[in-house]
Amino acid sequence: MNIKHKILASLLITSFSISATASTSTAIDDSNVASLKTEFMQTQKALGFTEKEVQQFLDKANYNQGVIDAMTRPWEAKPWHQYYPIFLTDKRLNAGVAFWKKHEATVKRAAKEFGVDPEIIIAIIGIETFYGGYMGNYPVVDALYTLGFYYPARATFFRKELSNLQTLIEDEKLDINNLKGSYAGAMGFGQFIPSSYRHYSVDFDHDGRRDLLNSPVDAIGSVANYFHQHGWQAGAPVALPLTVTGEFPADVKIWSGEKLNYKISDILSPSVSLAESIDLDISQPALVVNLEQQDKHEYWLGLKNFYVITRYNRSPLYAMAVYQFSQQLKHAHDGH
Repeated sequence: MNIKHKILASLLITSFSISATASTSTAIDDSNVASLKTEFMQTQKALGFTEKEVQQFLDKANYNQGVIDAMTRPWEAKPWHQYYPIFLTDKRLNAGVAFWKKHEATVKRAAKEFGVDPEIIIAIIGIETFYGGYMGNYPVVDALYTLGFYYPARATFFRKELSNLQTLIEDEKLDINNLKGSYAGAMGFGQFIPSSYRHYSVDFDHDGRRDLLNSPVDAIGSVANYFHQHGWQAGAPVALPLTVTGEFPADVKIWSGEKLNYKISDILSPSVSLAESIDLDISQPALVVNLEQQDKHEYWLGLKNFYVITRYNRSPLYAMAVYQFSQQLKHAHDGH
């Protein structure tokens, strides 16, 4: 793998939020780790694992400082004008169109069965792993073990994922010794963390396994199911550019991860309007995204479908990159 590919591989986006202000890890002493492992042991035994099975599972894991370092340097902290060029490239677009055409029937079936626009499915897999090209080189068990026991900021969350991993390995007959993924324990074409793998993956090629690591067909169906389960509305708008006169109104908060508290009618005003006229139900929920360009701020109105993309990754920059890439894909695919 050349240097460029190594850099791209390090930019894998996981299917959960990595805060742009992620806290750095504070030290956990050995006694605390021992206590957490005892708690983990009891949790796993309650799920039906024996003490020996849990211990053998933990014995496979190793602390990885690189995981901690990566968690404290989130790429979503970059301004938009530095973020989007990482993902919106001609190379990724060409690969996306080729992947779409290769799996045309599967994508069409997934879009119809789950009610998800096909370009969104293709965009997610492209942004996440360059269509399976960069799935991550971290042992998944090491990543989740390290974060679950040595990363206080989100240790509880990652111990739950470590717990899900043990169940997932047993259910799907995965090889723990060769299970690689992102620094946050996400794996496969769509970078599903263990809980998402367990709850949203589907056997879309009907071979008796839900294989997101080797089967692009299962990955396509699983990404579509994930969006379906989170409320995607096929054919509905995702995000619309805004025209702002003067400063953006101080009484409208830029979206930062919270639930949809505004309606479109709360956002539009004499100084904030749609850049292009479109018929909209202004009573529907919405949010405002601020994209930092080099010489200006660019504002967008995010609708329900935009919010659904953020269920895959909480970053508004990620969601906007997925949306804009999906539009490039649709144009290029339909043009062919």
